[in-house]
Amino acid sequence: MRLSRGIPILAALVMGLSSVGPAGAAGSAPPDRSAAEHCARQHRLDVPGAGRQQSACLGDLTTKALAGTPYTDTADQAGLSAAGTRNPSGVPGIQIDGYFPDDSRSNATHGWQHDSQFVIRLPDRWNGGLVVTGAPGTRKQYSTDVLISDQVLSQGYAYAATDKGNTGADFFTDGARPGDAVAEWNHRVTELTRAAKKAVGQRYGHGPRHTYMTGISNGGYLTRWQLENRPELYDGGVDWEGTLWTTRGPNLLTSLPVTVARQLGTADDADLLAAGFADGSQFLWPYHEAAYWGLTQKMFRAEFDPSYDAKCPGSSAGSTTEEIFAACPSDASYDYAARPASVHRAVEKVALTGRIGKPMITLHGDLDSLLPIATDSDVYARMIDTRGRGRLHRYYTVENGSHTDGLYDTYPERLRPILPCYRSAFTALTNWVEDGATPPADHTIRRPAAGDVVNSCALS
Repeated sequence: MRLSRGIPILAALVMGLSSVGPAGAAGSAPPDRSAAEHCARQHRLDVPGAGRQQSACLGDLTTKALAGTPYTDTADQAGLSAAGTRNPSGVPGIQIDGYFPDDSRSNATHGWQHDSQFVIRLPDRWNGGLVVTGAPGTRKQYSTDVLISDQVLSQGYAYAATDKGNTGADFFTDGARPGDAVAEWNHRVTELTRAAKKAVGQRYGHGPRHTYMTGISNGGYLTRWQLENRPELYDGGVDWEGTLWTTRGPNLLTSLPVTVARQLGTADDADLLAAGFADGSQFLWPYHEAAYWGLTQKMFRAEFDPSYDAKCPGSSAGSTTEEIFAACPSDASYDYAARPASVHRAVEKVALTGRIGKPMITLHGDLDSLLPIATDSDVYARMIDTRGRGRLHRYYTVENGSHTDGLYDTYPERLRPILPCYRSAFTALTNWVEDGATPPADHTIRRPAAGDVVNSCALS
């Protein structure tokens, strides 16, 4: 999609920071195994529809080995996981990096200056499955390597991730019409899923027996949308605190304006609680005010309603850190319900309905202060039930979970990481799909009084 000329590529992003992929040496040497087994059929790999692709035979596809090489970007993973997270390693195989044709240029990874970048990882020892995800926030294709890629690769899954077609705080400048940039996210996931299935077939001689969609935050939204609109491509999915977009609300544009008003002194804590922010999450609000609320509101309002305040953010969210994270004062009085029908139609292009077509598990932290659970996953679970799809859904509230697990390191006595619960949920999903093992009923996953909450979580 189109990107306006002169828009700077920004390092500061909502949901965390991102940067150009690092340069470095190639992956570690392969383990002692025959050439026929290690990276077999690499010469046959041709990702359908890719405008550019390059493959590498690597001794280990996990972050532990790839850190500091061009095959991952640890800076783009900042803040998403707790420091004590233990990840598996030692998974040899093939990595394919590339991009699909696109005319926007916000992703500078590999020096390509080209959006719609993807990564596909194909382990030597394959279990017959494929896991697909899209980047959270406005990050890029390597952002969920620690959260998702390492674990599923160690279990034998092939893995594919996309940058969603536009990245950075100026993502809203992509596209010809309001809502186009977010709509592209869904298209790019569908495109990658179909292409990755073909690449899997080339590598292993047949396509995946099971394909799973998953993601965190905006990646969770993508999971919801794919299972609603492209269920034939997947066997199930895990939605980790997906962003909720509904035409009439609730959505980000109905929950965030009050946070800007509070920052400007025209609203108080009681107003945030009334808007759905959780009582008990107040200790997290100063951080979110500084790093999330104002930026998120102005980016998405510019995406769906650019005429509301054409000068803020204007053609860019800013060129300095202060400008990027600054709120637009006009957003303090933003009233989504009162905006013209054209705004609601822009949101309708990407709105969710709850009509999922394959099994899905949703997790959401009860202290999430960017996507309050009361105005997001609680609502989405009801939407699914209203559509008569409750039998396909399980919903787990994670006690003391926040939007990003990195905050646990600052508040270890008050928070718990969601990642270990996510990993348990993924196992529960695959057992549900492949073995017919019914997951536990909807409930709250309580924080245990003792034990390693960073690396363990029982669903029941």
